[in-house]
Amino acid sequence: MLLGDTCTRGCRFCAVKTSNKPPPPDALEPLKTAIAIASWGVDYVVLTSVDRDDIPDGGSGHFAETVRALKELKPAILVECLTSDFRGDLEAVASLANSGLDVYAHNIETVRSMQRIVRDPRAGYDQSLGVLKQAKACKKGMVTKSSIMLGLGETDEEIKQTMADLRAIDVDILTLGQYLQPTERHLRVREYVTPEKFDFWKEYGESLGFVYVASGPLSFTQEELVLRPPELRAMLILQSFALVSFMIAYT
Repeated sequence: MLLGDTCTRGCRFCAVKTSNKPPPPDALEPLKTAIAIASWGVDYVVLTSVDRDDIPDGGSGHFAETVRALKELKPAILVECLTSDFRGDLEAVASLANSGLDVYAHNIETVRSMQRIVRDPRAGYDQSLGVLKQAKACKKGMVTKSSIMLGLGETDEEIKQTMADLRAIDVDILTLGQYLQPTERHLRVREYVTPEKFDFWKEYGESLGFVYVASGPLSFTQEELVLRPPELRAMLILQSFALVSFMIAYT
């Protein structure tokens, strides 16, 4: 996780601590992170962060610097960046998309009607779609990925529409997982989705043309990737392709 442990937003599903003025980022973090990951011997890594609305580019440059440093140390590693929306700043999105990463991930989180209830007011359905669309357009072959939480009160038709909207901008990977209430102060779970229903969503997503769909109660933390045709291997190496974010130990 980059850019500290304090978020500038207050989404109602998330228990990360928040502040309007979090501590400034560590200028040496990109290099420290790259050195740490290069020493692990892994072939695929996910970099993520809190939202940093206090930084002019939302932290895009910090992400990009980390990717470049890591690729310099280990050119063969595949890097996924799970990012904020950078306040809809498409130049910030482009800067990161062109930094050398392999998978650009940004979560739409929930259906359109639930956005204001679930996410911070500074986030938005169309803003998230715009981020993913820009990332795809910036680099030929860029793999894009998004995720939807289920069990917040959304309807099946709304889920279908969200999936269709993601496919309309050529998102490649979709994960669907069960929302779990982190504390009593956060949104309540409205439904525990059955494994059978998650299987249905996987099949439905595949029928829409997603390259891969991870759908299950734990698909935000684990899902074995099925190897796709060889031409897709560069974008989906044989790793868990759910939202696994490595916590970097600072040295």
